[in-house]
Amino acid sequence: MGWLTTGTVTEKQRPPSELWVKCKKCQSFVFKNDWENNLKVCPVCNYHDSMTSWERIALITDKDTFREMFSGISPVDALGFVDLKGSYADKFESNRKKSGIAEAVVTGTGKINGKEVSLAIMDFRYLGGSLGSATGEKILRASQYALEKRIPYIILSASGGARMQEGVLSLMQMAKTCAGLARLNKNSIPFISILTNPTTGGVTASYAMMGDLNIAEPGAVIGFAGRRVIEQTIGEKLPDDFQTAEYLLEHGFVDRIVERKEMKAFLSNVLEYYQYPNS
Repeated sequence: MGWLTTGTVTEKQRPPSELWVKCKKCQSFVFKNDWENNLKVCPVCNYHDSMTSWERIALITDKDTFREMFSGISPVDALGFVDLKGSYADKFESNRKKSGIAEAVVTGTGKINGKEVSLAIMDFRYLGGSLGSATGEKILRASQYALEKRIPYIILSASGGARMQEGVLSLMQMAKTCAGLARLNKNSIPFISILTNPTTGGVTASYAMMGDLNIAEPGAVIGFAGRRVIEQTIGEKLPDDFQTAEYLLEHGFVDRIVERKEMKAFLSNVLEYYQYPNS
């Protein structure tokens, strides 16, 4: 087996990072090649680590079928927000350079086993996958494209919620994106929501939970307010598995938990039920 638990090595003996990856959940060391071949899923505890938007796209779409759209839409510092760590403009520029993407979501079209879909794939690397005005605009336009072409729409969420640097402008995106999804529903066009770790805050309170089918990766943290805030508000201790994909499945908020390696096949099977125009 290509892994080694932390219990068998000392701090000084830990292997170099270019060869190994340390699981964030069980602290096991895994050969980097094994980790990547296993789609960034820990072979010891099945922890599903984060992926970039482009890794997600490669995972679920047919090779060379994804076509990016609305890439020119990027944030604007409309409020002139500044905190102790600098301006919002500095933040989104540094995040753009670090992540290689211009916003917290990549949008476009692609095919899943030959079936065309409109896609919005969030990326936690960019300001924690937060929902800002440009994020909402891209998600809305991708839904409008799905409506025009009458193709299913898939959003994969990975987000800490609404973007605080944009204030009420970010909260407006919740209603705006949901309005786009409502138009799809009115026209009987499927919307599939994929919830990954984490999906929280205003994203959970809006489009992430509006899917005709809500599916999640194993162990994903999904919720609105933080655990401590809720416990302090209600004055009770919450279950250990509260705000996990498994807890939400048990309580009817999620329809299915799907392993990462099975995601494309599962989506393909679901799309078989949709009658594409001219098909």
